[in-house]
Amino acid sequence: MSKARSTSKPRRKAKERRPASKSKRFSIASPAVRRLILVAVMVALLCVLWERVFTLFGWGLIIVAIALGLLIWAIRGGQLSVVKGWWNWILAGICLALAAWGILAFFALGGRIGQGIIGAPGAVGGLRVAGLVLLGIVLVIPGQFWGGVKKSWRVLAGVARLRPRSIASQGTHFDAAPPGVVSPEAEATSEAEAKPAPVTTPPAWRSQYQPILTPGGWQLPPIDILDRPAEVKLDKEDIDQRARLIEEALASYGVETRVVQINIGPTVTQFGVEPGWDKKYKEIRERGRDGSYETRTEEVSRTRVRVERITSLASDLALALAAPSIRIEAPVPGKPVVGIEVPNTVFGSVALRSVIETAAFQKIQARSKLAIALGKGAGGEAVAGDLTRMPHLLIAGATGSGKTVCLNSIVCCLLLHNSPDDIKFIMIDPKRVELVTFNGMPNLLAPVVVDADKAVKALRWLNHEMDGRYRQFAQVGARNIEGYNKDRSPGEQMPYLVLIIDELADLMMTAFDEVEHTLCRLAQLARATGIHLVVATQRPSVDVVTGLIKANFPTRISFAVTSHVDSKTILDMVGAEKLLGRGDMLYMPTETGRPKRLQGNLVSDAEIERLVYFWGNQRQIEVSSVDFDEVTERPVGGRIAPAPDPLLEEAMRLAQEHKHISASFLQRRLRIGYPRAARLMEALEQAGLAETAQPRHES
Repeated sequence: MSKARSTSKPRRKAKERRPASKSKRFSIASPAVRRLILVAVMVALLCVLWERVFTLFGWGLIIVAIALGLLIWAIRGGQLSVVKGWWNWILAGICLALAAWGILAFFALGGRIGQGIIGAPGAVGGLRVAGLVLLGIVLVIPGQFWGGVKKSWRVLAGVARLRPRSIASQGTHFDAAPPGVVSPEAEATSEAEAKPAPVTTPPAWRSQYQPILTPGGWQLPPIDILDRPAEVKLDKEDIDQRARLIEEALASYGVETRVVQINIGPTVTQFGVEPGWDKKYKEIRERGRDGSYETRTEEVSRTRVRVERITSLASDLALALAAPSIRIEAPVPGKPVVGIEVPNTVFGSVALRSVIETAAFQKIQARSKLAIALGKGAGGEAVAGDLTRMPHLLIAGATGSGKTVCLNSIVCCLLLHNSPDDIKFIMIDPKRVELVTFNGMPNLLAPVVVDADKAVKALRWLNHEMDGRYRQFAQVGARNIEGYNKDRSPGEQMPYLVLIIDELADLMMTAFDEVEHTLCRLAQLARATGIHLVVATQRPSVDVVTGLIKANFPTRISFAVTSHVDSKTILDMVGAEKLLGRGDMLYMPTETGRPKRLQGNLVSDAEIERLVYFWGNQRQIEVSSVDFDEVTERPVGGRIAPAPDPLLEEAMRLAQEHKHISASFLQRRLRIGYPRAARLMEALEQAGLAETAQPRHES
């Protein structure tokens, strides 16, 4: 028994050893089993999360799988040293893979990552994919690529050197000329050089320009006749720093505020400040369980910070921001914020073309012929107006503040969209240097008036023209110019008349009574006849901008003035004295009672010359001008003759029946006041029906 037991023990141990070796062979710790488990887990996760993964990667999963496979091969094979020698190829492969992923996104197969690569499935996405492909090519063959770029640059530079001088000299003025017209500057250059002008290709805008013909046979100028705007970018960090300075400066004076919006404009930046709360606290002393006393504060009430507290700190804010001056608009119309307008460190200009091409101007221009571009607001938004709804415009500002540039931009804006059959201009320029550049255009009813006496005659003629238009309206039963032109052919339509006066003060000094009376009468009655006034002055005093003129010119623009008195004269409020000049203005339309700050349009002299040259070369249509010297003179003293009194005939009858009459006699018999009776007495004396004597009261 003992032997049997002894012999069975080794066999049992051998049996136990054999399964142990098998367990080692198929152990979980073996590399093959771990790889198998890892693959199984990844496949399971991929099956469970397939929809999310496919939504994220799309068919770009193939690209990811290839990249992972190459990475594993490089790590296992010890090929990481290849990265140092072929880094440009690796980066090129990444760029091309991303480009392929972006192409899949164009067909909705790239998932969210593919959409993120292209951004938008349009031109922007195509440019991004093309940029990635180009970058990949540059990384693969950098030497050959830059060599080709250098060769191309040398070829272009050689072509530019061989370009004749006459072509370059004609380039600027050739842009201004209409198709088939050669500029006078080009002719002068060719004559000076005594060489025939070579045949050249026209500029880009001329080759693409399709003439817009009006029913009257005129060509309208293209928008490319104006210069493209140059954008000025501001530092975002500087703007944010100023916002923090405003909050800190107001907090130091005990005013809790918060900057909630920032509107960046070409000249000023408007910070929208939301007033905080004035909180009142109360200290409460309580006894604790251990017998000690504790003090705590409790909020009793809270009220909004008053707007007056913010506006009163304008000078302190200007000091904190190191700004020459700031303007506070409290509150901003339609918004629950207080606007603090701070000048920018870099001033930008507003090109006329940049405003004309906006939707705000195009919307007004679609319904009105007299749409004018005014500029851009403090937030960079374009502002346009309709002259037919204003219906007249009064502009004031100191010398050099930008009012003449504003007049030029208004005229150029109207010339771009209207032919001489649609609109006519009467320009009065006593300074003789600003509006005379528009001479020679068919849109002028007469040459620019520079003489003050002739300007008064022009106002008389315009007054007669208004009365004549009302008589024509009465004959056809029309109420206004729109109704008169509604069913008429282009040759029979009545054009709009726009009077431009560059300096009102000179006219007021020449004939104060007549100029004031005529302007007020035109402003009151001329709107329906299509006559509109745009008057500018650099001296907004009460003897120039009188109360009657202000009452009849509800739409006003004020540029920078010298004192708050002038600001009150033109706008009935202060604020214009804090403007920065160079086109910075306050625009107060008819429908609002508060002015809006704008940066006016800038029109260069070259743009005006191109526009005048474009219209002046259309000589195929003869336009007759008006001679203001033929206008009949007014009575002595420049006063307009009053209408005859309706009681004059009754007074004449009484003068024939009674031998002696007087003003008091007419006052009693006609039951009128003494001033009217005295005027009737003067009329009778001029007619020879009463003796010339001092009127006396009869008992």
